[in-house]
Amino acid sequence: MPTTSSSTCDSSRVLDPPVCRTRLGVEITTGEETPARLPGEAAPHPAYRLLARDGGEYLFVGLRSAARPDTAVPAPAPAAQEPLDGLGLRLAPGDVCFYDVHRAPALDFREPFRATTFLVPADLLGLVDSDVRRIARRPVARASRLGTLLSPLLSDLARATAEARPPVGEMLAWNAVNLLATLAAEQLGTAVPGTRDTPGTVDTSGARDTPGAPGTSGARSPVLGRVLEYVELQLTDPNLSPEVIARAHHISVRYLHKLFKDEGTTVGRWILRRRLEECRRDLMRYGRGGRTIAAVAARWGFLSATHFSRVFRSAYGMSPREWRDTAGRAARSGQR
Repeated sequence: MPTTSSSTCDSSRVLDPPVCRTRLGVEITTGEETPARLPGEAAPHPAYRLLARDGGEYLFVGLRSAARPDTAVPAPAPAAQEPLDGLGLRLAPGDVCFYDVHRAPALDFREPFRATTFLVPADLLGLVDSDVRRIARRPVARASRLGTLLSPLLSDLARATAEARPPVGEMLAWNAVNLLATLAAEQLGTAVPGTRDTPGTVDTSGARDTPGAPGTSGARSPVLGRVLEYVELQLTDPNLSPEVIARAHHISVRYLHKLFKDEGTTVGRWILRRRLEECRRDLMRYGRGGRTIAAVAARWGFLSATHFSRVFRSAYGMSPREWRDTAGRAARSGQR
């Protein structure tokens, strides 16, 4: 396996063609041949470097813009005032590093290493441009709580997806997407609060709002962390409510509301946002040949299909049917 050093990492040789391309728009490449540079839409920024001195496997997640190819615009160059010395990130074997394909980092790896790369539409992970910029600077350490659990799983899924037949490969790729979405959400939830500006998040009445993801300027409240985990597990329960959540955690409803208010959102908004995100993914995943829109809504706790359609349109600017059809066209075009 060849050694890649700083003298070669800016060459034109790119990671070998993907071994797996799915209708979700996800491409997965893994192999022993060290890439000189990561897949991207432009040459790597010379000052944006990933640094490593140890051999082993590294996992990279290239995030594509959610814009359609015919409407996409080139990403702006890094701002002049951006501290270039802050763009050198050190990685250890097993770390998971997100990056923007419009600003792919250069590699400075002095030892032989194995690269596994996931190319994923940012929209599939529920990310907007500001989210991508934030998580691209905060690698998920293999030694972290989630990294210890998910890093080997992602590596195994990449290999299994490449070897599986298409139907199984699609399911494995979708599992990888869900794991990456979990990592991204964790990174955003522990970053600076109130800056995740996802447009069109809605409250339970359907009015537009832009709350941030719950998180604190320091460590997240342990109670809030447990509450968020509980909400994820109970998201499909239509009876999930502040009263149910508070009772499960032996706290008052008032204190529960305060936890979310301190983070610029409400319990109801957070639950609704997460349900809408999961519905959007299911509609993209199954398309016309899968579950009905009403069935998808019911699966994620919506009792009224009419209410679901209204809040979905308020959040994403199109109806669930329009989103499903648009996602289906994009998937079919990606297979050509």
